[in-house]
Amino acid sequence: MSPANYSNVLTETVDRLCEPSSYQALLHSHRDGDPLPSGEALRRVVELARSILFPGYFGISNVSSRTLKYHTGVQVEELRDILAGQILAAFCFDNTDEELDRTRDQAVRLATIFVQCLPYHRRTLATDVEAAYNGDPAAKSHGEVILCYPAIRAITNYRLAHQLLLLDVPLLPRIITEMAHSETGIDIHPGAQIGEYFTIDHGTGVVIGETCVIGNHVKLYQGVTLGAKSFPLDADGNPVKGIPRHPILEDDVIVYSNATILGRITIGRGATVGGNIWVTEDVPAGARIVQTKAKK
Repeated sequence: MSPANYSNVLTETVDRLCEPSSYQALLHSHRDGDPLPSGEALRRVVELARSILFPGYFGISNVSSRTLKYHTGVQVEELRDILAGQILAAFCFDNTDEELDRTRDQAVRLATIFVQCLPYHRRTLATDVEAAYNGDPAAKSHGEVILCYPAIRAITNYRLAHQLLLLDVPLLPRIITEMAHSETGIDIHPGAQIGEYFTIDHGTGVVIGETCVIGNHVKLYQGVTLGAKSFPLDADGNPVKGIPRHPILEDDVIVYSNATILGRITIGRGATVGGNIWVTEDVPAGARIVQTKAKK
């Protein structure tokens, strides 16, 4: 190709990219003046929340019991303000028909409620840290678990995102959990319901679907999939969304590495599912499911 043809190639490429058939399903028409969700701002939201929930471990390093109230007050206010802006952006992105002033007031209200729930999430995350520490002989301290374990990072993002989902905030919950997914390899949908004292050992490759229900004192190992067995279709052949289609794990369940549990089945209380198993039927309470050894 000669240099003289470069401009023509660019012009032709732009024309092709601007053909309606090319972008019809991929274009987001944005109104001037409306904010857009920002990955950078949401990362700051998560950083602030993590700093508030685990003071001294993240964010301000010289915090003490004497200065905690001051630092927390500053961080809470910044968190509320940034989150309100991101909730507003999510509403504008999701529904361009809303009146901006009314949506802005709603965003501030929801961000304030989110902040109000942080003490509850701290108590719950403390149980997750305890479960990880008690469940791993290699853990030397609770601080090591908080600072180093990818499961705590992923579960923290999940619990924050789940709260936003409960507040009917669009888009942001999924962005926040996908941030942790990218960082840790742990994929927890914000719609899942997860109890206290939850831990994931190692964690890489774990997938927890949208309608999973997980009880208290549940432990998963790396590579576990809690997924859907099939996608029912409507009369037009489109997947039916929002129906329960993922497993229920009752209290005190352990699932070992690379187990795949599919469909709306129940793994009963205290059951153990061994590694590298495909499970598509209910497992009774207290049962121990392992691979069958091949006969010689």
